[in-house]
Amino acid sequence: MILASGSPRRQLFFKELGLDFEIRLKEINEVYPTHLKGSEITDYLSKLKAQSFIDELNDNDVLITADTIVWMDGKAIGKPKNKQESIKMLKKLSNRTHQVISSFCITSSSNQIVVNDTTHVTFSDLNTSEINYYIDKFKPFDKAGSYGIQEWIGYIGIEKIEGSYFNVMGFPIQKFYQTILKSFC
Repeated sequence: MILASGSPRRQLFFKELGLDFEIRLKEINEVYPTHLKGSEITDYLSKLKAQSFIDELNDNDVLITADTIVWMDGKAIGKPKNKQESIKMLKKLSNRTHQVISSFCITSSSNQIVVNDTTHVTFSDLNTSEINYYIDKFKPFDKAGSYGIQEWIGYIGIEKIEGSYFNVMGFPIQKFYQTILKSFC
C-alpha cells in the first residue's frame, strides 16, 4: 500500500490501523475547475493526485490519495497562507455551521475507486483573543479552514458535529477501512 500524503494525521491513521504502507510524495498543483462544487472538488483533487503515480504502479500496488476542504456559503475554504487569512477564516466559521468534505481515491493498476464523506461542524461564537491564542500557539496553516478539531480550538469552540470526527481531521478512516475490505481483500 502506498500513501501519497504528507499529512501527519493521515499517516498516523494508517499506522494505527496496522497497515503495511510506504509514503510517496509528489508536488501537485491543486487547481480544480471553477464549476465544481463540494465533494466534486475533493473527488477531482484526490483523482488528480493519483494521476502522477499511475505509470509507476506495480501489479500489487494500491495507491491512496486524499483531499479535504471546508465548505461554507457555496465556497471552498482552503488552507490559510498567513495569520491574517487564518483570522479571517476562523471569524467566518465562528457561530456558524459548515461542512468538512474529504475524498479518498484508491488506485491499483486495474481499478480506481473514489469515496467521499461530509461532516457538518458547528462552531460557537469565537472571540478575537481565542482566535489569536489558537493561531499563535498552534499555527494551523496546514489545515483546511485553519483549524484542527483535535486541537485546542476544537475543545473550546466546536459545539456540535454531525458525521465522522475523523473526517474533520482529514480522512474518513471508517469508510476507507470498509472500502478496502469490500474492494481489495
